[in-house]
Amino acid sequence: MRPVNIRFCGFGGQGIVLSAIIMGTAAVTRRNLYAVQTQSYGSEARGGQCQAELIISSQPINSPISERKDIIVALSQMALDRYLPSLREGGTLIYDTKLETNLHATSAATIPVPATETAISLGNQIAANMVVLGFLQESTQLITREDLVQVVRETVPAKFLELNLKAVEAGRQLAQGVKLEV
Repeated sequence: MRPVNIRFCGFGGQGIVLSAIIMGTAAVTRRNLYAVQTQSYGSEARGGQCQAELIISSQPINSPISERKDIIVALSQMALDRYLPSLREGGTLIYDTKLETNLHATSAATIPVPATETAISLGNQIAANMVVLGFLQESTQLITREDLVQVVRETVPAKFLELNLKAVEAGRQLAQGVKLEV
């Protein structure tokens, strides 16, 4: 498997970094793949720009940085606008349907996902990151459902576990029939 470069982006408090950590942990501990994860965020505790990069590969990864991303997952407008230029030609953009998009000029595959809307219907918009994480798992098959669920169980605080597991499953359901080539 060639390296797959994923950027999760949004604002602080949306669980952007947690999403990359969970997916990377599942890839390494459950699939015996290689992964490297980096992150950056503004100085604000919540609300500032935030992004996490994840590279997953079947071979050792020589650099934690990739100029062009295969997949961008965007949960905020500011992040979408800032990071879309880093998506490789022919890459995939997964974005929350609440975002205002003008994507007709991009060569990327664009996939709207009602992450926030789905999370709100489950009880709390904070779980939007888990909706897209479930969507990403199902559509890429980089990790299995069981891998993802197990790492979520090990990572998420008990008081949020049920909500997050429901959000992962809802995201997987939204991805039925969507297969991304990675």
